[in-house]
Amino acid sequence: MNRTQKVHKSFWTDRIREFRLKVIPMSKLPAPDKRPDVLLLIVTLILVSVGTVMIYSSSSIMAAARYHDGYLFLKKQLIFLVLGLALMVFLTKVPYHYLKKAAYPLIGLSFLLLAVIFIPHFGVRAGGARRWLNLGFIAFQVSEMVKVVIVLFLAHFLTKKMAHLRDFKKGIVVPLIVTVFLVGLIILQPDFGTAAIIAFLLMFMLYVSGCRILHLSAMVAALIPVGILFVLLAPYRLARVTAFLNPWNDPQKTGFHIIQSLLSFGSGGAFGVGLGDGMQKLFYLPEPHTDFIIAVIAEEGGFIGVLAVIMLFAVFIIRGFMISLKAADRFGSLLAAGLTMIIALEAFINIAGVMGLVPLKGLALPFLSYGGTSLMMSLVTVGILLNVSSYGK
Repeated sequence: MNRTQKVHKSFWTDRIREFRLKVIPMSKLPAPDKRPDVLLLIVTLILVSVGTVMIYSSSSIMAAARYHDGYLFLKKQLIFLVLGLALMVFLTKVPYHYLKKAAYPLIGLSFLLLAVIFIPHFGVRAGGARRWLNLGFIAFQVSEMVKVVIVLFLAHFLTKKMAHLRDFKKGIVVPLIVTVFLVGLIILQPDFGTAAIIAFLLMFMLYVSGCRILHLSAMVAALIPVGILFVLLAPYRLARVTAFLNPWNDPQKTGFHIIQSLLSFGSGGAFGVGLGDGMQKLFYLPEPHTDFIIAVIAEEGGFIGVLAVIMLFAVFIIRGFMISLKAADRFGSLLAAGLTMIIALEAFINIAGVMGLVPLKGLALPFLSYGGTSLMMSLVTVGILLNVSSYGK
């Protein structure tokens, strides 16, 4: 064997050793110690409890006036809360590596459901968008499921292709194509915010899995002008940007939402006006129980209430990434990191938008906003994270 052959053999021997060190066979995973991350669970339950109380506080008068039932939104949310908690407990008990088998079928199902939305009588149109699938007894927002499914798919695929992740064709093309088609279907609804989150999740998952920075930079450079183009082509998206820059330029139309939200924050002061005593929810704030629920918390709970919510999300995100770092294998690590990033992105975009720090986007605040699909998928995320944590190092 000549010198060149020895160097070549040594290179691949090192790569195989590195691969075996990083990818632990599932059969060799340690048994769960039956103690998932308790702090993550406690924070989740606190956030859900606060959300339930604030949904009633922010929606009761509006629901009574419009639907003659002040408990309407509370009752609906409690039903989804029970379903979500059941899913969370179930996923806590089922070993997370079984989810690998569901990754490809679920991504196929996501494409199917996103397409079915556009079929009359199956898709539900509301607020100028067709985002919900009519299941008879409930309307299911498919894009909320897609965010979790794309993370599962990417975690599985990138773990399998770890040895080829620095090769664009072998490691990146497939997840890129899958994500582009999913994003395209979601933009057609239209739902630019969710599409942007899914695109960000792809970049994040590729980065933490070890892809080349050059490839990521090229994709980001290609996505930025596309995103700007979509904003410029849609007048309502452009109006949100201009309202963010100067809401007082059109206070009765494009700037109305953010101005009313800022009034809520100003009215609350340090300690708030008291639970149930807020005035902005009385037909001033648009959808106070969904997108603007943190504004209601700001008015009724004050600076202390908002700070407490932000701190709870901070603890959740820190614990989620700690679970990722301590995961027993690469698949669990990528899965936990991606799921934590979903909650982090949605919480940041919602809170920062309502506070006027970024342009407004109609995204629910995880665990707090009214919305059955959002709550259920957030609790599904927690169930998987708790499962991964029970196998942690």
